[in-house]
Amino acid sequence: MPELPEVETTKRGIEPALCGQRIKACIVRNSKLRWPVAAQLSQLQPGLLIESVTRRAKYLLIKTPLGHIIIHLGMSGHLRLLPIGTPAEKHDHIDLELSNNLCLRYQDPRRFGAWLWTEDDPLQHPLLAKLAPEPLSDAFNGDYLYQAIAHRNTAIKALIMNNHYVVGVGNIYANESLFLAGIHPLRSGKSLSLEASHQLTNIIKKVLNAAIEQGGTTLKDFMSPTGKPGYFAQKLFVYDRANQPCLVCQTPIERAVHFQRASYFCPQCQALPDQSV
Repeated sequence: MPELPEVETTKRGIEPALCGQRIKACIVRNSKLRWPVAAQLSQLQPGLLIESVTRRAKYLLIKTPLGHIIIHLGMSGHLRLLPIGTPAEKHDHIDLELSNNLCLRYQDPRRFGAWLWTEDDPLQHPLLAKLAPEPLSDAFNGDYLYQAIAHRNTAIKALIMNNHYVVGVGNIYANESLFLAGIHPLRSGKSLSLEASHQLTNIIKKVLNAAIEQGGTTLKDFMSPTGKPGYFAQKLFVYDRANQPCLVCQTPIERAVHFQRASYFCPQCQALPDQSV
């Protein structure tokens, strides 16, 4: 699934081509995504100006004078910039045709993504209104995390992947951040000290920024709008490295399923303290 670095990479890739352009048409070939594609999209008036492209969590927001297009890439979706008239393939569901003769094409084999429309403040949309702070913002810091999880017996990995505490820290980056912080994924949130909370938030920021610089992580489906894969996979310390030696201590990396997601960790570098079990 595309995570925050992949969505940010997508945003940065499409933003220069979309901002300041006018919409010629929105062609919907298949409206059956995770939620039905908003009917308003195929009815957008020609000439509608695109004012900005922003991101909130894993949602892309395309602003026009009449409202916002809200896009989520789902499990396998990605956006490509192509010349108008490029023949559509099997899973090419939506084209947003632009005045610069490019189209923003949405491909999604699993169809778990979304193209929605709102005339109101998109940050107050039911899908976005209750989201936690952005991990790269000043609001996400050690003091905030320490206070938020101080009484939670839940595993720290589950907490940092929960949109009620911080958005966009998906499975790959949670695994990597916890390894670099020396924290076992099953360690309880309430067992983290203020110092450890500051360390973890700083590392999460560094890991996400490094992934964005590498264009995200391509393991299966993700491609940037220019068709390039993300290269952060070459920088991974633990994710998808089960039974391979830890790059720090040479202990074999372990894999376990925690909360229906795969966890990768070094049992030596990320030893689980007795008091946290």
